[in-house]
Amino acid sequence: MIDKRYFQVLQLFWTTAIAAELEYRLNFVIALLSSLANLAGSLFSLSLFYRTGYTFDGWSWQEAMIVVGMFTLLQGFSSTFLVPNLNRIVEQVEQGTLDFVLLKPISSQFWLSCRSLSPWGFPDLIFGLVIIFYSGFQLNLSLDKYLLSLLTLSFGMIILYSLWFILGATSIWFVKIYNVTEVLRGLLEAGRYPIVAYPPVYRFFFTFVIPVAFLTTIPAESLLGKSQVVWILGAAMICFCLLIVSHYFWQFALRFYTSASS
Repeated sequence: MIDKRYFQVLQLFWTTAIAAELEYRLNFVIALLSSLANLAGSLFSLSLFYRTGYTFDGWSWQEAMIVVGMFTLLQGFSSTFLVPNLNRIVEQVEQGTLDFVLLKPISSQFWLSCRSLSPWGFPDLIFGLVIIFYSGFQLNLSLDKYLLSLLTLSFGMIILYSLWFILGATSIWFVKIYNVTEVLRGLLEAGRYPIVAYPPVYRFFFTFVIPVAFLTTIPAESLLGKSQVVWILGAAMICFCLLIVSHYFWQFALRFYTSASS
């Protein structure tokens, strides 16, 4: 059973984080304009494929739009929850402030993963949902498909978190790994389009090596009723396996951590 203290601590973390960030309200306008520009770029690049009558195999324009919506939603999730927390693991190891985290009477992984929240990712979350619901309305999708898609999207978010956290944990050995997380974010750009848009070799890589397909394409296929049960079960298995691996990998990494005071 989850300790109620964690919910209380989480509420305290996020309320103080939002209060601190809202002191710079102009940043929200900048984030909004940036999200609009990124979204316009995604839609424009997608339109370059479809304007000549070409379509991704088995994907109409509205269906491909749902993938863009999933990708935009995932970007918002990353900007809101992952970037302000997991990117700071490297900084805390480098500066020795991780000592103070390890001394706290709560899980260090929880603290490092949930300490902050950035409202500047909200525009991407909103735009992603708008695109998904707009395209879903055009395709007359039913409520049960949205629920199934929400489940697979949750799996995708946990997969992304786990991969990001594992990379952050490697800073125990390789202190300055900022570029590694940027490489991960670059690879995730492949989720902007349905996985069938890529040659077979890339499909294999983005499915079984870096599971980008499980982040956007599988949730989109679940929403469209195209996804096979085996892929949904595969997403669940990868999700829970990576989450467990991230926990034990962090515990393993801490054995090699040399505190600033030692």
